Amino acid sequence: MKNNLTSVLIIYTGGTIGMAENKTTGILEPFNFHHLLDNVPELRQLGFSISTIQFEPPIDSSEVEPDSWIKIVHIIADNYNLFDGFVVLHGTDTMAYTASALSFMLENLGKPVILTGSQLPIGMLRTDGKENLITAIEIAAAKENGQPLVPEVCIFFENHLMRGNRTTKISAENFSAFRSTNYPSLAHAGVHIRYYDNVIYRHASHKPLRPHYLMDSNVVILKLFPGISELTVRSILNIPGLKGVVLETFGSGNAPTKEWFLGLMKEAVNKGIVIVNVTQCRGGGVQMKRYGTGNKLLEAGVVSGYDSTTEAAVTKLMFLFGHKLSTQEVKDNMNCSLIGEITIPEEER
Repeated sequence: MKNNLTSVLIIYTGGTIGMAENKTTGILEPFNFHHLLDNVPELRQLGFSISTIQFEPPIDSSEVEPDSWIKIVHIIADNYNLFDGFVVLHGTDTMAYTASALSFMLENLGKPVILTGSQLPIGMLRTDGKENLITAIEIAAAKENGQPLVPEVCIFFENHLMRGNRTTKISAENFSAFRSTNYPSLAHAGVHIRYYDNVIYRHASHKPLRPHYLMDSNVVILKLFPGISELTVRSILNIPGLKGVVLETFGSGNAPTKEWFLGLMKEAVNKGIVIVNVTQCRGGGVQMKRYGTGNKLLEAGVVSGYDSTTEAAVTKLMFLFGHKLSTQEVKDNMNCSLIGEITIPEEER
């Protein structure tokens, strides 16, 4: 799988991984990724052609917005025919949002787009950045019979390759910072990188990449908690221009059955706001027909998010509304798996 013709483009957006120690001051500072081989000489041993593009200036992941995703999509689309794979270096805090968004925005993707980063700067002795970066590049370049092994948007972190739109950050300090609780890992890096071909997404037909650049951020996350007030819910649902709500409910999709709460849900739905029900739990999904409380949400017009992550639900709504779809079209698409982001129960297919 290694040869001099295999080429990978690294897109450095910012984040912890891009830090190195200033030898004069001892302070950690962003380094110029155009000089990546100087900072990570191990990359020369891979035998791949590696190029870099750097955001100017690099941005902290807490500053990432839809415009950042659009910029990444432009870079990938403009260079799509020049490289075998892409590695996006990104801060960890919003990496799952970016990976989810890219999975929808890069329609018909046929090459690897691997997001990675680190919990410690690449310039620190104990950094996890070098291993994450080197392995992400290997995965982005990996082929079998001339075809890429993982032609989808993924996150690689601490030995696990995960589908991007199934992944959530779970730790602010552990090296194993991400989890995909509702979908198995696509690969595991040990002595060898072991790929699980049966869970990797591949398009049935080989169509040209169709990049999308339209996102509508008039969406909100409403997380329920015991004691949430009518004023709070009413205020959120009456935000001017609001189009979509990701409703984080309890357990398998349960919520209060108070008259005022269900009334506000129905009122918002009748105004054309799409409300998607996802669970607050790390694993599992909503089953709105299982309990009476969830069923009342269904009767109010709330849409099931199944086992979607919050990150995938938010970015999917942004994507669908960005393309000026009608309320019903958005609802229909939220109940479909566009790119492997949710699992539809057999009885509902």
